[in-house]
Amino acid sequence: MSYGQGEPPWDPWKPGSQQPQWDSSTPDWAALAEASESRNRRRRLLLVGGAALATVAVGAAVAVAIVSSDGDSRASQSPSGLPATADIPSGTADPTPSFEPTSAPPPLDPKDFISSVKKDTAPLSPDILFPGSQLTMGERVYRKGPTASTTDCASAAQSTLPAVLTKNKCTRLLRVTYAKDGVAVTVGVAVFDTEAQAAKAKTDADKKSIVASLSGQGVPTFCRTAICRSTTNSFGRYAYFTLAGFTDGKDVTTKDAKVFTTGDDLAEFTFRQIRRRGEAQASAAANQ
Repeated sequence: MSYGQGEPPWDPWKPGSQQPQWDSSTPDWAALAEASESRNRRRRLLLVGGAALATVAVGAAVAVAIVSSDGDSRASQSPSGLPATADIPSGTADPTPSFEPTSAPPPLDPKDFISSVKKDTAPLSPDILFPGSQLTMGERVYRKGPTASTTDCASAAQSTLPAVLTKNKCTRLLRVTYAKDGVAVTVGVAVFDTEAQAAKAKTDADKKSIVASLSGQGVPTFCRTAICRSTTNSFGRYAYFTLAGFTDGKDVTTKDAKVFTTGDDLAEFTFRQIRRRGEAQASAAANQ
């Protein structure tokens, strides 16, 4: 039986001191096996750890690639990694169509149509400018009386007004009278070719520049000898005048509020009618 390679056999009948001694260099097979197993365990751990690190590295590379392809740094700005509220799609399926900006033409100015005879071409008469049979201003109702129209402007004016109208080339003078409770007022509308002529007529007129009162149709003669209240104004190519007084011939004083109110109502109404004339012509031109 061989117990080793070239080693003397063990003799069980000899004392230990006489037994052959084993070479101390003989390998410890158990220790070697344990060491080998330890190395194998470390190798396996290194392989597993390396695979895990490789997986993490690949994941990081993919994440970097995703962030890089996004083209901005929103992921670093939002803790959740979501885009800011303004960047989140609204969920609308179809985008709102866009159109090229357009600019509408400016509206036509009504005053342009009543400032020159070239544009102010609508029909004109006392009954067109002052329609109906009565006028209501607030709670006051005025009955419409006689009307008149003449191209001889000076013939329908008194005192200093005939010269003013002639000097500034008045082409036509329209008149209408309204009455209420013993008070009557005549409105005179002088027509010129241009706004400048009408404005000059207003400037040239003085306190004695009055339109001749118009009586008839139940309105007696008034304001021919008595003191009456008059006004002067202009708008566009029109200058307009009022003369208000008592139908019984009594003089007007500063305390006669009823006369002043009647004159102011008719002056206001005349202005509105001239302005409406411009508005109507501007509207018609815009719709052509």
